[in-house]
Order: sequence, then C-alpha cells, then structure tokens
Amino acid sequence: MRVVAITGGIGSGKTTVAGWIAETGVPVIDADRISRALTAKGGDALPPIRQAFGDGVFCADGALNREALAALVFAGDSAPRETLNGILHPMVIARMRRELETLKKNGKSYAVIEVPLLYESGMESMADTVLCVTASEETRIRRLTERSSLTREQAVARMRAQQETKRTEELADYVLSTDGPIKTNRENALLLWRQIINESGE
Repeated sequence: MRVVAITGGIGSGKTTVAGWIAETGVPVIDADRISRALTAKGGDALPPIRQAFGDGVFCADGALNREALAALVFAGDSAPRETLNGILHPMVIARMRRELETLKKNGKSYAVIEVPLLYESGMESMADTVLCVTASEETRIRRLTERSSLTREQAVARMRAQQETKRTEELADYVLSTDGPIKTNRENALLLWRQIINESGE
C-alpha cells in the first residue's frame, strides 16, 4: 500500500484537498481527527495534559478547555507547545499506524494521511510521497478569521507557530497552491493526484 501525506500550514486548504481526494475512494486518515479524539472528554491524552498544565485548562465537568489551552500554547513561548506536542504526537502516531495497518490488511492500494505538523512530528517517515498544500499568507489569514473566532493577530500567531511554508515546500515531493477559485483548485488537486498515481507506477 502506498501512503501519501498531505501537509501544509494552517489555513492552506489541505483538509479541502484531502476531501476531494477522498471523494475518489481513497481513504484519508486525519491527524487532527485523531488528536481531537484523544483530547475529547475521557480521551487518553487528558491525564498527561492535566499533569503538565494543571486544572486551569479543564472545565468543571472534566472536559478540556481548548481555548484556555490554546491561550497557553500560542502565547509566544514555545515551551508549552513543545510539551503538548510531546504528549500528543506519540499517541497520534501510534493510532495512525494502527489505522494504516488495517487499511493495508483490507487490501487498499493507496491511503492518504493528512498531517499539519508532518515534519515537526517526524511522521514523514510513514509516507512514500509528500504533497504540500500552500496558499498566500493573506489567503490563509482570511480563511482562518472567516471560519473561526480568531482575530488577525491570533491567526498570525498560529501560522508562525508552524514550520515556515517555504521549508515545507522544499521538503515535499509535490506542491499545490490553493490561491485560485474553488473550482480551479479542485481541478488542479485532482489532476495532481492523478499525476502522483501515474508517477508511482500504479
């Protein structure tokens, strides 16, 4: 089974691109989905998060207070973010490996893993090919502020917390820009996906 990783900065459009590829019948494993499950109420990541960050990042009912945790993680000091990643990344990797193994046993020829922090987490080793989805800074800021309650300053802070887009582009095998109209972006994404399949010899 060939594994293609889709990565890119926050707001770049990687989830949308992964969704278009999923429509062709290719299974997509989303690292963010796994992370949300691990940090949902009763999730495996909650005890170590409480130990690392204290009761202040939890609600009275025991659920994770995501806004409080984000305020700590994106405040500027990288130490809290590194601590959180140190908790979550090994758990996400373990679960992703299990899901990939299941797909392989089920005879799938291809699988996509969508991982925002692909290189930062070391998950690129799980993929045969890497596709980096990019967009201009202004496009990304607009998307982030439109789809969430983030201010422009908060959006920029989250973008800066990730690896520079240029570096990710350099490391990836393929790069796809999503600065165009949605119809054009979809056409380009599916054309590139077909190119990836053809160049893999399948």
